[in-house]
Amino acid sequence: GFPALAPGAVRGMVGHGLEKLLEQAVGLEVAAEGVRLFRERYPEVAVEKSRLLPDVAEVIATLGTRGHPMAVASNKPSGFSRMILDAKGVGSLLHAVAGPDAGTPAKPDPTMLRRIMQTVGVGPAETIVVGDMEVDSEFARAAGCRVVLIPGGSRTRAELDGVDADAFLERMGDLPGWLAAQ
Repeated sequence: GFPALAPGAVRGMVGHGLEKLLEQAVGLEVAAEGVRLFRERYPEVAVEKSRLLPDVAEVIATLGTRGHPMAVASNKPSGFSRMILDAKGVGSLLHAVAGPDAGTPAKPDPTMLRRIMQTVGVGPAETIVVGDMEVDSEFARAAGCRVVLIPGGSRTRAELDGVDADAFLERMGDLPGWLAAQ
């Protein structure tokens, strides 16, 4: 029953979880109902309306053959993330898929990342968070990890100016070369 928001306005709200997005979009009074409605409908459209960013499938395959353990940490519930990643053909290449739940706060809280590192058996010095927005940088730094930012998802390169990162890459396809040079 609310008027549609401009895509650019919604894109700017993305990153801190559905609850916060809906609080910004429709207000605190009806956000919980919006979350309920979204979660009811999302399984029907999640796979169809989701796409991997360019080069993601190839990069995951390349890094997997090089022995890099990989995981996904999203502010989307892990069940939705797993469903999408499996449908897009990359889920089996990931060591873990995590999201917020009753015992795991959303990014930028580092709990999710610390649990992933424990599952994979690596520490902060061996972990690099690859993301596309400021919350990914905050998340990585809160856990003592390095971070690489790649525009093209929720933020443009200009929107990422001034965000703390160890590297900014122009596209995902640049990641294997950057990692090999480390």
